[in-house]
Amino acid sequence: MIDQDAPSRESLCARLDTRAAWDAVIVGGGATGLGIALELAMRGLRVALLEREDFAKGTSSRATKLLHGGVRYLAQGNLALVREALAERSTVIGNAPHLAQPLEFLIPLYGLCGRVRDRAFYGAGLHLYDFLAGRRNIGHARFVGPAQVREMSPGIKHEGLAGALAYWDGQFDDARLALALARTAIAEGACALNHFEVVALLREGEQVRGVVAQDRESGRRHEIRARCVINATGVWVDTLRRLDDTDSRSIVAPSQGVHLVVDREFHPGKRAILVPRTSDGRVLFIVPWMGKTILGTTDTPRADVPAEPAAFEDEIDFILRETANRLARAPTRTDVRSIWVGLRPLVRPAGDDVASQRVSREHTVLVARSGLVSVTGGKWTTYRAMAHDVVEHCVSAGLIDPGRPADTAKRSLIGAPGGDASGGAGVADAPGPHLYGADAAELDSLPGSNRAIAPGLSEAMVRFAVRREYARSVEDVLARRSRLLFLDAEAAAAVADDVASVMASELEPGFSPEASATAFRALARGYRLTDRDGSRR
Repeated sequence: MIDQDAPSRESLCARLDTRAAWDAVIVGGGATGLGIALELAMRGLRVALLEREDFAKGTSSRATKLLHGGVRYLAQGNLALVREALAERSTVIGNAPHLAQPLEFLIPLYGLCGRVRDRAFYGAGLHLYDFLAGRRNIGHARFVGPAQVREMSPGIKHEGLAGALAYWDGQFDDARLALALARTAIAEGACALNHFEVVALLREGEQVRGVVAQDRESGRRHEIRARCVINATGVWVDTLRRLDDTDSRSIVAPSQGVHLVVDREFHPGKRAILVPRTSDGRVLFIVPWMGKTILGTTDTPRADVPAEPAAFEDEIDFILRETANRLARAPTRTDVRSIWVGLRPLVRPAGDDVASQRVSREHTVLVARSGLVSVTGGKWTTYRAMAHDVVEHCVSAGLIDPGRPADTAKRSLIGAPGGDASGGAGVADAPGPHLYGADAAELDSLPGSNRAIAPGLSEAMVRFAVRREYARSVEDVLARRSRLLFLDAEAAAAVADDVASVMASELEPGFSPEASATAFRALARGYRLTDRDGSRR
């Protein structure tokens, strides 16, 4: 599906002033908020979504890029969560096949103990995983001998290898999927705006009935009245809750996950590796993505929720040390092309301070006495189910009407090809036009379609990012429309001026290419791994 008549950001801003009242205003433009916006719009309701930064700027662009049911959750006995996630995994792949595909994983087994005990233990879990997926299964688990493992995964460590368990999950481009959600919601009638900050809540008596929001570009403030205000700000959910009630107890226990990106030569091939139990009992992934390899992730509690969290030194050491136990050629600090950190909004149990591995991965929905609806927790794979749950809470509380029937499971997202238009390429491969699906034809018609700014990024892609995907800064383009910042921070910084120049030709005179490029280069420095002596590679 293509949105040839997509409204401009300016026309979306104008809607905020021309409409006297909305059915719902959503605060937060990550996976959950965008999913809610799409469902409400498909129900025929009047919905506005406001994002302080850019769509998917926070947690929703910093995932491990996996669509999964949660193999490790099986050990916790949470079969209902796993079953739901496995069903949603299949739905996401079906709704956006250009951005999400099945991915085969290997769990390498080493030594006699690994071949016997681990094969039995993990093999039983994976067969249960397949069973819970039912008809939505995307591949079956099997045992693979050591010779075949070396062929399937040439970079794997050979010494002591006794085989591997192979199973299937999915992977995706998280930021571009969020953009597809935003564009699809807008196509259905939603008013979704990035770089729009909610600064206050509007009240009628004791009830929340809208927001005051400021356009961060123009500085103009808007009073936006609505029957229902939905707080979908992820790890920042408590900040908005305290605008409503200063005595609100925190419901989020933030945890951070660190990811290192290295060249594909360290892990050739298209299969991922899962280490279900590292030397200290954690989980490690080695995942092919966009022509590179992602190493991660960690699960470390932290008290603050910065917009750009930094990795702790012991997290970096952990990932490199454990990767060295599974790859024949171990990457070092100087091999890291990009390092990025995502904050997870884990749900805090009442009255408890516990390790983040034990805090709930499930989402929670709270309806305050004022009518403010807050949602947090969960994971990307289940964004659609979370959105539906939030809408049902709003309806049950009498905050919105149910609207017409809407089945988001059957709604292909903007860009989804009618058939297999990817030519076999996927998100594991190098970035390119295949990630645009049905939009690739329009991309090819734009000026600069044959001019490469960087590998996988053309001048036309920058123009498309501005015209169709609401990019407003160099960061918007290089971090989330293109994923170059997440793949190679140094390479991204090197093309900031080129990107800014193209954007300047597309945006109004208020855009400053110099300021936008300079701000991006400052940001990119945080994505480059600093050596212990402070020098850069």
